[in-house]
Amino acid sequence: MRFNRFIFVYLSFLSFSAIILFIGCNQQEAKTEMTEQQMLERGKLLVTVGGCDDCHTPKIFGPKGPELDMSRRFSGHPEGTQIPPVDTSLMKYWAFLSHDMTTAVGPWGITFSSNITPDNETGIGSWQLEMFVSAMKTGKHLGVAEGRPILPPMPWQNLAQQTDEDLKAIFMFLKSLPAVKNKVPDPIPPHLILVKQ
Repeated sequence: MRFNRFIFVYLSFLSFSAIILFIGCNQQEAKTEMTEQQMLERGKLLVTVGGCDDCHTPKIFGPKGPELDMSRRFSGHPEGTQIPPVDTSLMKYWAFLSHDMTTAVGPWGITFSSNITPDNETGIGSWQLEMFVSAMKTGKHLGVAEGRPILPPMPWQNLAQQTDEDLKAIFMFLKSLPAVKNKVPDPIPPHLILVKQ
């Protein structure tokens, strides 16, 4: 009798342990949401390692060559900058960047780095998170299906691989920075480019 009771208790314990183990293994770990400060820090990290400053921040030339002009950080191609003539015979084989890396020339035409500061008129200040995520995931300007394509050298295909949470962190970080008013020109299609003399 004592043996049967021992087996019953032992089997009950094993069954209970198996149920707890099964439930525990099938529940995903509760994901804690990042605080706003953590999101901003994550966004700053992603923007830094992604090299966003390389194209979206104008440069000034110092003793060590081109340096980021932090007073115009992320304001894109400087408004009013003259574009030199382009030798279109090279465009089908090569892509070029301007000396400050805010202008790119290639088979797609001429593109200018966008103002990604939170300026409401000339930057992303009026954008909603959904627009930003959609633009990065679809490669469409303003994140709308009817929008023009986001052109090279913007690596939107790489950003499309980011999680929505990472894109949110990038967006939050960009929106936390000072707004810089700078109207960037629209892209120039290949057939409108001036030919080098």
